[in-house]
Amino acid sequence: MHPVIGRFGKSVVIVDGGMGTLLQANGLMGGELPELWNLTHPEVLLKIQSDYVNAGCDILTANMFGANRLKLEKTGHTVQEVVSQALKLAHTASGGKAAVALDIGPSGKLLKPFGDLAFDDAYELFKEEIIAGRDNADLVIIETMSDAYEAKAALLAAKENCDLPVVVTFTFDSTGKLLTGSNIPAALLLAESLGADAVGINCSLGPEQMESFVDEMLTLTNLPIVINPNAGLPVSVNGETSYPVGPEEFYAYMERFAEKGAAILGGCCGTTPEHIRLLAERLKNKPVKERHIEKKTVVSSYTHTVTFGARPILIGERINPTGKPRLKQALREGDLEYLCREGIAQTEHGADILDVNVGLPELDEPAVMERAIINLQSVTNTPLQIDTSNVEAMERALRIYNGKPLVNSVNGKEESLHTVLPLVKKYGAAVVALTLDEKGIPASAAERVAIAEKILKTAESYGIDRSDVIIDTLAMTVSTGADNAIITLEALDTIRHKLGVHTVLGVSNISFGLPRRELVTSTFFAMAMQRGLSSGIINPLSDELMKAYRSFCALMGIDVGCKAYIEAYANTTAAPDVRTGAAQQSAGGSAESVSLHRAIVKGLREQAGQLTDEMLKTTPPLEIINGELIPALDEVGQGFEKNTVFLPQLLMSADAAKEAFERIKQNLAKKGIQEEKKGTIILATVKGDIHDIGKNIVKVLLENYGFDVLDLGKDVPPEIIVQTAIEKNVRLVGLSALMTTTVESMAETIRQLRKAHDCKVMVGGAVLNPEYAKEIGADFYSKDAMGSVRYAEKLFNGEV
Repeated sequence: MHPVIGRFGKSVVIVDGGMGTLLQANGLMGGELPELWNLTHPEVLLKIQSDYVNAGCDILTANMFGANRLKLEKTGHTVQEVVSQALKLAHTASGGKAAVALDIGPSGKLLKPFGDLAFDDAYELFKEEIIAGRDNADLVIIETMSDAYEAKAALLAAKENCDLPVVVTFTFDSTGKLLTGSNIPAALLLAESLGADAVGINCSLGPEQMESFVDEMLTLTNLPIVINPNAGLPVSVNGETSYPVGPEEFYAYMERFAEKGAAILGGCCGTTPEHIRLLAERLKNKPVKERHIEKKTVVSSYTHTVTFGARPILIGERINPTGKPRLKQALREGDLEYLCREGIAQTEHGADILDVNVGLPELDEPAVMERAIINLQSVTNTPLQIDTSNVEAMERALRIYNGKPLVNSVNGKEESLHTVLPLVKKYGAAVVALTLDEKGIPASAAERVAIAEKILKTAESYGIDRSDVIIDTLAMTVSTGADNAIITLEALDTIRHKLGVHTVLGVSNISFGLPRRELVTSTFFAMAMQRGLSSGIINPLSDELMKAYRSFCALMGIDVGCKAYIEAYANTTAAPDVRTGAAQQSAGGSAESVSLHRAIVKGLREQAGQLTDEMLKTTPPLEIINGELIPALDEVGQGFEKNTVFLPQLLMSADAAKEAFERIKQNLAKKGIQEEKKGTIILATVKGDIHDIGKNIVKVLLENYGFDVLDLGKDVPPEIIVQTAIEKNVRLVGLSALMTTTVESMAETIRQLRKAHDCKVMVGGAVLNPEYAKEIGADFYSKDAMGSVRYAEKLFNGEV
């Protein structure tokens, strides 16, 4: 291990600065891949990297940020060739003075189900880079990740194919969100749980914009925090991209970050050896401020975390075929959209986590479980509990899960402990632990506590913190044993308050075999919460259970001011309830009943298509579009703009709307009616840039709002864009760029458009901001896809 690695978290470590902007200053053109300069201009690379080493950096990143197969496939060069040369040059420049990092950037693709790159394919891309460089690097840096799911693929590739330390940094927008919606706690939790050695933030923002994020990160993890800002937000000076924050100002911010506890400091776009020199001279080797962040029991989805402890957590139980004929039918028929509707209904009624069990003897459970996880995560951002005893199904689900999952379950049997716990450790999950062993379920509370202690001790031997173990003391039906509830509650009380570990129960088991089960179940639920139940696996569509839950939270002061209780019941009246237990379970809404509007909002593509077909029998197409489709898209779009809906949900809603539009188009075609378009728009990723994530998202939404989109693709020369705009007489051109090295291509494209054609130009991309967009001549800068839609509508309505 390189000596620098041993300093992580102890004394301040300095990373080098920007590479792309310095290569541009040395002649890199917009259409060139920076990574190929390792082969064509090695002397330039050596000079830049030597300057960083002489400036005093501890870590030197090899120039291989984009050296993956997707980006190199048309160049005639292999990943092995480029990576080997990049590392060779970095080692030569370092001369042993700095650790050399194998640098992994994003693929440039959005992962399925929201994009077109499969998780396994992303993993293989990163694996190829890791293998190509693992023998000649001191550490791996996975950086500029705007999608936590892609970061997971890269992190798994690193952990499974080398034994090098791994640093992960994300690129957050000005609101503290990743492109795909993850907030800072969720992103850092995922990286930490999968074994990252340091985590942090880089690119997109300057140090001023990052400061509040630094403060937040320092409260979330004990891992070393990495801060690599840009030298401010980009501006255009005499037609060239410039970054306004000089070395002294940059240092002033970084000094504050170090004083707060940041451990690894460097720079990204626009930072130079002079920026790094000041950091090295004044901060290098200074002791890192100690932090002691308490470990909490936390799981996450791709957008947010759920933390156990503040209130009882609700785990929805309805995606489990036991006793559910309709769910069994859906599983046998492969109707996973039914599972999605069940998941959505439970989330809408208060579930914090969704239990997912697809175990039927006749099914290929691993395959169905994998599909179920993918489908559910495409329509809901609620964390999932992977509920299976099938080890293959468990691992496949853990591998493709987007976030930190909860696994149900492990138990005190030796085989279970040594089969399940290694998977929990490898994939950074939390786990439900059942208090049973080879002898069965103990008849006493003390014996169940003893099994819990055994499980905790074994988990610790695998490196699993006790905060990631949630104990289930097993609710057994009182119809077969008068003491069953008491024993369960006594064990629960001891484990929660003496062992200090969180607890969970499958609450409804207590009433099995009894009439009006909801009466017993809801009372037991309240008793369990009073004794320290951290989470209950319940049916959130049950009125009785939710009444017990809301009342408990109000009475215990958890629901401050009784706000949630009042919101739920202020406009209701008490009435005799003589429904059966089965009827009670469906209270509050059915997963089966849904309007076209709601199907689109929730991203239920198949149901949207079916409902459209039904409506077309009685409703004119234009009425469906104006009364259902557009209002639904507007609702989702407004949620996206308010940060209550995230990109994956936006895309799934767009996909559902697209299906509905297709059915309407087919109906119109049968009647010989031509569909009208609002207008034609050109979209293109500019020359030299092969990142088309943003462009593709904008295309989907514009098409759903009735625009005809001419997608010219990626790496498009200005001449092609101008020629197409003239030939098609297009009024609006949308340009995208993600790399600092290709912003000049965008500026050149705009210059050529202004000379040759009268049209408006809207731009977007992580390297842009409104001021810079204006400086390069754009008419409109959009920070997200919905902004592009709004501008297009105003333009074609004559409002701009």
